[in-house]
Amino acid sequence: MILEVGFIPILEDRKNEFEDVLRSAVENLLAEADGFIEFIGHGWGVERPNVYMFSVKWVTLEDHIVGFRESDLFTEWRAIIGPFFDGAPFVEHFEA
Repeated sequence: MILEVGFIPILEDRKNEFEDVLRSAVENLLAEADGFIEFIGHGWGVERPNVYMFSVKWVTLEDHIVGFRESDLFTEWRAIIGPFFDGAPFVEHFEA
């Protein structure tokens, strides 16, 4: 299993709206991806309060970086949550 851990800087005035949109995108898009196991939204940073931390469990690394990121689901995912970004997300993967 692979654990994707990500940090997304979000526009300060859109934080509440982002969480609602993210929940919907997880349920309607991410959950449909092959190899998806679980999404956990960990919340907002203390030192950087506009940064949202999340983790996603995938069966394999390829399920995320090839299967999801090269799919139409990812295009839709980014179109829905991307407008809230205040900079590029930072993502790393871990063996779990």
